[in-house]
Amino acid sequence: MAMNVVVCVKQIPDPAAPASLDPVTHTLERSGKLILDDSDAYGVEMALQLAPTDAGNEVTLVSMAPNGETSGLRTALAMGATKAILISDPALAGSDALSTAKVLAAAIKRVEPDLVLAATESTDGYTGTLPVQVAELLGLPSVTFAKSVSVDGASVKVERQTEAGYDEVTSPLPVVVTVTAGVVEPRYPSFKGIMAAKSKPVDVLSIADLGIDAGQVGAAGARQEITDVSEAESRSSGEIVVDEGDGAARIVSFLEQIKVV
Repeated sequence: MAMNVVVCVKQIPDPAAPASLDPVTHTLERSGKLILDDSDAYGVEMALQLAPTDAGNEVTLVSMAPNGETSGLRTALAMGATKAILISDPALAGSDALSTAKVLAAAIKRVEPDLVLAATESTDGYTGTLPVQVAELLGLPSVTFAKSVSVDGASVKVERQTEAGYDEVTSPLPVVVTVTAGVVEPRYPSFKGIMAAKSKPVDVLSIADLGIDAGQVGAAGARQEITDVSEAESRSSGEIVVDEGDGAARIVSFLEQIKVV
């Protein structure tokens, strides 16, 4: 039986380029070219391994980005994904994690997937909340921090990373699973894949297409606001302890001061 897998991917400003903030909203400037978030490449690769598209399966990318930006999506399509859905609307500017989750959930619902994959968090936001919000909005179970994923009939088996090792979790499909970095080794797009990606369908939707009111998303619907941004304090130089017979005692004293011991 063919599988239908959705991968949530984020297109972000190139981390190698100097970042800039909007002077009014203090949010990350996203007007230029956007690239595929490295953390999402693992989800794309996992989807392609679980549901090879050459075997009749479908891997659909879902993303939200301004200005109809598709550069990052084309990278994932070149890796082998079947198609993409992009939600791009000026009303989405300033959306918080929950607003973004509402938009992605509405788009995912149209696809009716068997499995939804996402990274544990984006490298430009780091909230780590969006995937479970999407699951809740879709009424689906969620399994987070997966270090291994396998599909067995109508269920998915996950080794879920924990501080003490990993938990073995089984869930019925459909389910939302977040994968950790290193869960698989993402493939590099081949020249053939890059050329094929140019003709793969990217369905660009507005919030009206999803039946979402502008007051629910963007700055108008955000439940958080960035009021100020300041430079991080520079690290001071450390203290050098010269052992003159009392080195151990001085180290213990220092650890007591910072309440480590």
